[in-house]
Amino acid sequence: MEQVTNFIELRGMLEELPRFSHENHGKTFYRFRLEVPRLSGTTDHLQVICRREVLDGIDPSAGGQIHLRGQIRSFHNPDADTQKLQIFAYADNLETDDLEPCNQVSLEGTIRKPPVYRRTPLGREICDVMLSVARSYGRWDYLPCIFWGRLAQMVSGCVPGDSLQLQGRLQSRQYRKLTDEGMVERTAYEVSALTAELCNREYMI
Repeated sequence: MEQVTNFIELRGMLEELPRFSHENHGKTFYRFRLEVPRLSGTTDHLQVICRREVLDGIDPSAGGQIHLRGQIRSFHNPDADTQKLQIFAYADNLETDDLEPCNQVSLEGTIRKPPVYRRTPLGREICDVMLSVARSYGRWDYLPCIFWGRLAQMVSGCVPGDSLQLQGRLQSRQYRKLTDEGMVERTAYEVSALTAELCNREYMI
């Protein structure tokens, strides 16, 4: 069986009804946002895109939670007014149910740029990594990932080209940026790693 290198499973509430996104190769795509609570009480607001035929299998207006299985995708939009790199969950399957919320990600990819190691104002170790993950037809998704504590130490010693496997969650994060129009609030999307494996060594937090 072919190893899954990019998998996401989400369960949360619709933040908005699906709306038309775009057409590509004769297929129609829709987008919506999903609210997925964390155990800490924080809520992630995640972007989702799916084909019309996947959306046709559910009634988004009926209430209940949306259960999604698919992949994390990236899209570079040079004309975007905010982030050029768009991150979203691409749904292969959608269902409705009333089970517990979930946010689980499994990735395997190659480190694209030198990791950036730093400490938060509270002294926590953190390392930012851009992971390139293979997709069908020779394409790649570029996914920002963050690692904490011992994982941050381990990943900070990696170099571009190293292969990495991780388990974690997709999260949203609000931040403020100074622009020509003044201070604006924006949203970043990233994978927060809970476990990682490199060169047959496994680290967990």
